[in-house]
Amino acid sequence: MACSPALATVLLTLLLGGAARAAEIVGGREAQPHSRPYMASLQVRGTRGSHFCGGTLIHPSFLLTAAHCLEDIPAHLVNVVLGAHNVQTPESTQQQLRVAEVFRNNYDAENHLNDILLIRLDHPANLSADVTTAQLPQQGQELPHGTQCLVMGWGRLGTSAPTPSALQELNVTVVTFLCRPENLCTLVPRRSAGICFGDSGGPLVCNDTLQGVDSFVIGGCASRRFPDFFARVALYVDWIHSVLRGTGGEGSPG
Repeated sequence: MACSPALATVLLTLLLGGAARAAEIVGGREAQPHSRPYMASLQVRGTRGSHFCGGTLIHPSFLLTAAHCLEDIPAHLVNVVLGAHNVQTPESTQQQLRVAEVFRNNYDAENHLNDILLIRLDHPANLSADVTTAQLPQQGQELPHGTQCLVMGWGRLGTSAPTPSALQELNVTVVTFLCRPENLCTLVPRRSAGICFGDSGGPLVCNDTLQGVDSFVIGGCASRRFPDFFARVALYVDWIHSVLRGTGGEGSPG
């Protein structure tokens, strides 16, 4: 039986009490080293390999991640690592930067809304083949049901599984059922796979464009019953541009 959009919204509101932050790639594969050069690892300063969230470089001086990633960790304790494939091992491609400033947009933790954070880095990244910016969508851009996308991260491989050292990625499909206008939602058809707990803040990339920021899951990791939820980047493009203009960011993001 079909479910009306209004009923789906009511059901989703009831289910949000069981939402968990996204922290792992379940059922994915190791990415080709440095094939996702916009990918960033947020780590606790002074502890190599202490990855806790992902992020996406959108400008040499700016990174997008999830607002909930910095709820409990002060910005001055965060290292941003760019150009990484293995977050447990030093690599010649890696660049380590610090957080100079953060920008939120009416983040509502209780309802998992506006779960997006813009980080200004303490100095611009050196762009190269291993460190580049992601392309932003147009403001308000819609993604139709069935769009094929890619998620990635260094989160755990399962709820009780270890944390990988190498970047993982997973092909996913955009779905509209049990999703809100403020979010993009994805599933992996016919098998248990998806995001869960360390992948938070990482990108949802569709047609080579950054469309989502990993936010939360409902009903456990890779449950197959509910989609994974992402902050919808297309709702924030004008805001991102305004922040860059206000802070003197050169050029345009993406």
